[in-house]
Amino acid sequence: MLSRRSFLKTGAAVTASAIALPAFAKGTTIKIGYVSPQSGPLSAFAQADAYVIESFIKAAAAEGISVEVIAKDSQSNPNRAAEVARELIVRDEVHMICVASTPETTNPVCTIAEAEEIPVISSVAPWQPWFIGQQGNPADPASWQAFDYVHHFFWGLEDNVQVFMNMWDKFDSNKSVGALWPNDGDGNAWASEVGMPSALAAAGYKLTDPGRYQNLTDDFSAQINAFKQAEADIMVGIPIPPDFTTFWTQAKQQGFNPKMVSVAKALLFPESVAALGELGHNMTCEVWWSPNHPFNSSLTGQSCADLAGEFEDYAKRQWTMPLGFVHALFEVALHAIKRAEDPTDGDEMAELIGATSLDTAVGRIEWNRDNVPPVAQKNISKTPLVGGQWRIQDDGKFDLVIVENGLAPEIPLTGELQTLS
Repeated sequence: MLSRRSFLKTGAAVTASAIALPAFAKGTTIKIGYVSPQSGPLSAFAQADAYVIESFIKAAAAEGISVEVIAKDSQSNPNRAAEVARELIVRDEVHMICVASTPETTNPVCTIAEAEEIPVISSVAPWQPWFIGQQGNPADPASWQAFDYVHHFFWGLEDNVQVFMNMWDKFDSNKSVGALWPNDGDGNAWASEVGMPSALAAAGYKLTDPGRYQNLTDDFSAQINAFKQAEADIMVGIPIPPDFTTFWTQAKQQGFNPKMVSVAKALLFPESVAALGELGHNMTCEVWWSPNHPFNSSLTGQSCADLAGEFEDYAKRQWTMPLGFVHALFEVALHAIKRAEDPTDGDEMAELIGATSLDTAVGRIEWNRDNVPPVAQKNISKTPLVGGQWRIQDDGKFDLVIVENGLAPEIPLTGELQTLS
């Protein structure tokens, strides 16, 4: 079994056993690059990578296909993400790339690959910062253009905003919202007019936005004072995990006590919530994947519950949301490889990826649907989103329960929303 330590060594490669290959492969091994933030402040997104890659290689071997996965660490840094993308293309000569986890990793990789005409499957970043962030002039929608080689699946800011507001509408509040948005791809997208401000205004919420801050800030007094002055009953944001721990600890010390905290990114992971201790109880976040999602893997046939259980046995840790989406990246990759006459032909693979219609561990992935702007339909496939709340258990661990499913009623509720006070 591949150890996590050996996998995380930059550039580690894993190859399927030598087996009889199908005719289309002509005796060649299909080389797939994979980029994710395996170290740095976003490393929690990569906790499931080793398990997923091992599962993918076994599934490919069972289909008679030889694959090599070359894993690269973006180090949670956009410049490093671009650098390793070039390494994969120029030095390693990969035939396609899979990339995951926040615009800081997905965008540089996709930009490089699009320019070099290498097919990419991307996920775990809202579609707006992924698509708009790669445009030559993000401020001018008339100038936006579709991409030929890169394809992305995930939900959009509009879905996250609606899920959060659906939760907030379940309790009485003064509709005053304090926003904690960093100066990065996610934060700038959330703060823009394609993000939260206009949606909140239309729903009658008052937004207090103290402005962008730099990641790894150690003093949030200015933001906390602004939220207290606004008497914010609700706090929302998309900080990286260590920043939210710093913010919330300082907020409680300084007497900021909202009724509801809904935070994207930082509150996705059990370790991040556990770092808060009892202060993490009843924190809310978006839920993109869970063991309760009613989907099955096209790679292994496993249900989401079975996939989560096997991962927990493998990693000796609690399941994590990126598990389902990283798994689905390789579901789409193998599905395209199996349909290809020559999976080493980048043009053919890009077309096959774009023509995908596949039921996966995260739901149906299918591009060219009309639930995003027309210019983006070729490159974006949206997946369902619900709302969840972390509950501390008797043993001190946290369980994520699904408390809101207005946008995806096929995903069952597992609890009722509770306020912090």
